[in-house]
Amino acid sequence: MTEPASLRGGDYDVASKKSNEGGLWETIKVIVQALLIALVIRTLLFQPFNIPSGSLTPTLLIGDYLFVSKYSYGYSHFSLPSFLDLLPGSMPGRLFASQPKRGDIIVFKLPRDGETDYIKRLIGLPGDKVQMIHGRLYINGTVAERTPLPPYPMSGNFGRPIEVPHYEETLPGGVKHEIIQISGDEGEKSNTPVYEVPAGNYFMMGDNRDNSLDSRFPPEEGVGFVPFDNLIGRAEVIFFSVEEGEPAWQFWRWPWIVRWHRLFQPVR
Repeated sequence: MTEPASLRGGDYDVASKKSNEGGLWETIKVIVQALLIALVIRTLLFQPFNIPSGSLTPTLLIGDYLFVSKYSYGYSHFSLPSFLDLLPGSMPGRLFASQPKRGDIIVFKLPRDGETDYIKRLIGLPGDKVQMIHGRLYINGTVAERTPLPPYPMSGNFGRPIEVPHYEETLPGGVKHEIIQISGDEGEKSNTPVYEVPAGNYFMMGDNRDNSLDSRFPPEEGVGFVPFDNLIGRAEVIFFSVEEGEPAWQFWRWPWIVRWHRLFQPVR
């Protein structure tokens, strides 16, 4: 005996409804899994940052977007989200701690407020004596080697193009990086006292030596010495870059405003 058509249609509707519910649930699970993976990556592995100032020119430019590896130096309550820090402000030291190396470009929390993100190059290790004399960097009494490079083009007052002194500097240990000196060898912090880096702290500087608020300035107005616990991570790679002053979200203008040659360049 043939089953009534009305019953067959009803069964089809029930099966169709269950199938739709199953498909929706699978989609939700995929979305939740993707969000959890993204959260883990951002929390424990890599965090994106953008460069809002020119203190690390010519290494990093305003408009660069980069990934910072959070696992490089281990984790402290400054580098973990508050919901993972079970005792906010009192988590001792760092988990899985690894010491940074001279020459690393590091994102850290500003010591005086513990909230503002700063990015600088690590120049002085614990126990080092750091000094600037006539624009030259001295570490433990030895001047860092400096090789002249072609003048670096920049925008001066009122957008006027200028060229500034440009060098390759070699730090103890062999790390080479570029620096510029807008004011030459007699800028504001081109002559300093000797800074003796305390145990558990680091001395940070910008590659744009005359336009960087860094460890040469006392903590109440600049950075001062940076405690190990304040380190968030090491800059690794530029994943996106737009011309200074251009909004990155205007994707329809990307062909003209993206610095394509800087994409996926390692940070050194």
